[in-house]
Amino acid sequence: MHTIRLTMAQALLRFLDQQYISVDGHETKFVRGVMGIFGHGNVTGIGEALERSAGSLTYIQGKNEQGMVHAAAAFAKQKNRLQIYACTSSIGPGALNMLTAAATATVNRIPVLLLPGDNFASRQPDPVLQQLEVAGDYSLSANDPFKAVSKYWDRIVRPEQLMTAAHQAMRVLTDPAETGAVTLALPQDVQAEAYDYPEAFFAKHVHYIDRRPPAREAVNRAVDLMLGKKRPLIIAGGGVLYAGATKELAEFAEAFHIPVAETQAGKSSLPWNHPLHVGAIGVTGSRAANIIAREADLIIGVGTRYSDFTTASKSAFAHPDAQFININISGFDASKLNGIGITADAKETLGTLFHALSAHYYESGYESGYVELLKAEWEQEVDRLYAMEHAEGMAQTRALGVINQTIDPSAVVVCAAGSLPGDLHRLWRSTEPKTYHMEYGFSCMGYEVSGAFGVALADPHREAYAIVGDGSYLMLHSELLTSLQEGRKITILLFDNHGFQCIHNLQRGHGSDGFGNEFRYREAATGKLTGSYMPIDFTAHARSLGAKAYKAGTPEQLREALLKAKEETVTTLIEIPVVPGTNTDGYESWWQVGVPEVSESEKVLKAHEEMKNRIQAAKPI
Repeated sequence: MHTIRLTMAQALLRFLDQQYISVDGHETKFVRGVMGIFGHGNVTGIGEALERSAGSLTYIQGKNEQGMVHAAAAFAKQKNRLQIYACTSSIGPGALNMLTAAATATVNRIPVLLLPGDNFASRQPDPVLQQLEVAGDYSLSANDPFKAVSKYWDRIVRPEQLMTAAHQAMRVLTDPAETGAVTLALPQDVQAEAYDYPEAFFAKHVHYIDRRPPAREAVNRAVDLMLGKKRPLIIAGGGVLYAGATKELAEFAEAFHIPVAETQAGKSSLPWNHPLHVGAIGVTGSRAANIIAREADLIIGVGTRYSDFTTASKSAFAHPDAQFININISGFDASKLNGIGITADAKETLGTLFHALSAHYYESGYESGYVELLKAEWEQEVDRLYAMEHAEGMAQTRALGVINQTIDPSAVVVCAAGSLPGDLHRLWRSTEPKTYHMEYGFSCMGYEVSGAFGVALADPHREAYAIVGDGSYLMLHSELLTSLQEGRKITILLFDNHGFQCIHNLQRGHGSDGFGNEFRYREAATGKLTGSYMPIDFTAHARSLGAKAYKAGTPEQLREALLKAKEETVTTLIEIPVVPGTNTDGYESWWQVGVPEVSESEKVLKAHEEMKNRIQAAKPI
């Protein structure tokens, strides 16, 4: 057996450089490169290996560990999970900074490989700088919390363990049903230890992702159920896009005249102007989709995990005989809501169901023109909101309308948190697949700028726009600098409404007078955060980092700034002051949050009673 003597870190990089993924006969190099921030826990191990590596892995210098993992996740999401970046950090705080982004990736079923430095396996210099000591269990380190948010976790305490761990990591990363964050904790001394690795470990390895066909019995059960249903509704989730099943979805809906609603992850599965596209579903849904959901006797979920926003806290589907067919590559998701599960590829399943139902000449029982009427009424409402004027300044919906009507249809919009996801889900008109990039599994504040950078890496021929509130921008914007460093232009559309207004609205909607969510000065007289708004010059901040920047306070200024930003060759920020509270809400939906049963406020007590009544009307499936 021929061997090569390498350090564990060198061997890991050489292994990663030889991993490929194949879907439908198309082969792609799986690991594009490594994003990292170096410290004493990784700089002389994996850092040295990257510096001397003869492979093709690209190294990107992150500016914040959480931000770089968000960028890696966005890259993988935009690539339909067919290519990834690994992320490396030092021990302790560097590693733990990746924890939130790891959870974000796992919740969204996005592959990211995390390579945090770890304590010395030898334990001889302990405790080293930044080491977390747990007196009752000395085997624990700052990397053990990753177990809770990783789909696979391992600690490499001997260099030969890498061979097993690396293969297991690839198994999970390339599995569409089980993918998410994978963590390989790398003790800093073991990274530098050498071992005689067999040459075969570094041979090219192709991971074949075979489309899983649906079981015949499962298809038969679904067909038998559908034949007795007259008002079906399709909910298109992210699995439609990951499976490349947009064409099959359209053909299926058209053949049997079934309306299609979309989740946040599934938005752009159908063009907004498709006659059977009824818009967003659930808490942030359209009136058209939520009315149809309320009346539907069958819900066909395609690639959705049925979050509480999708189901409107299980109140969306009110028909007494409503039943579910769940098409999902993950058996965990296919089993939800007591539905008929088809654990299979979305593209394969829609094609098989199409032929099976065609043989029975199935067609939905919607009255002629009913779906089209609801859709037309909703599009009139979108037009109204896009044109809304406000005496105090620019309404948030007006600003979104200008953006939607000005940027290219092929551009990708990225968002994650605040009130903007709700408005985008309801109102944004997507005409091309993969142009709507929403992280709403975790709704992680700070994802937006990093995510746009990841999209720009993944799809450099499209414009990438981060649509972000001021609160989320202040929380994490560090990869703006990385986009400049890498020459990957993004455009940041910063909506300035003076604070965490989404939660401020949620408070007031449940009896609160509003507390602690606006960016106001503390008043000396009262000792409370009720003073004037804090003036923040976001354009000056962006320019100080080297970006171009504009401020647009009117629709005309915004349109002009968007056109100028498109001509810029470097990352550009447009600051957009909007009137707080001018986002959308309602539209036949409800979201359950805990409202206190005991309070000194009559408004809160009233909100509690309303919540109890809503819970009773929901279906506890």
